[in-house]
Amino acid sequence: MEIKYWSDIACPFCYIGSNRMKRAMKELGIYEDTKLELKSFQLDPEAPQKTDEKYINHFTHGVKSLEPQAKQQMASIALMAKADDLAFNIEDAVPTNTLDAHRLIKLAESKGDRVLTEQVITRFYKVYFHDGVSIADHDVLTNAAIEAGLDKDDIVRVLNSDEFRKDVIADELEAQQSGIQAAPFFVLNNKYAISGAQPYETFVSALKQVQEEDNH
Repeated sequence: MEIKYWSDIACPFCYIGSNRMKRAMKELGIYEDTKLELKSFQLDPEAPQKTDEKYINHFTHGVKSLEPQAKQQMASIALMAKADDLAFNIEDAVPTNTLDAHRLIKLAESKGDRVLTEQVITRFYKVYFHDGVSIADHDVLTNAAIEAGLDKDDIVRVLNSDEFRKDVIADELEAQQSGIQAAPFFVLNNKYAISGAQPYETFVSALKQVQEEDNH
């Protein structure tokens, strides 16, 4: 089986949805033998490198009257994450650009080490949704990537260049050409699609269906 999924580090539903997919894969015993590839999908490619904006503005666009509704939405998302035992502190998330984070994920993938790649992805999600620091800050990214297992010299080289930028853009272009307009978006065996942070049981059911087809 092959699974590719479009996801952004700044997307809470991507964090939750990808976690559910991976849990379902492990439950069915197919995690180790299934090719799993994260495709870059920036929710806001124009997001700034530095900002004083609060995460709640993503929901309100600065309209004060929408704040009560926005806080309800954020609380609902936080409950979803908590139910999945994810480190989550959405109110303190810093809404900045995720391009460099995606480029470092591509660096990890280039090493051909699945465990390393997953460690980098998981650490970056925690930076964004738990630590309350900017995922666009190079010092933050460097420290997080080192903690996840990447080599410092490789990290510095990539961050001080345009390396892997074309790969990120290629993923986003593929999404556009495929009609994918939101993340997370999962494609199983280039045949079946799952959109959004669906319930855990939905991922299990979909994987079982594909697994059965593969076994015939």
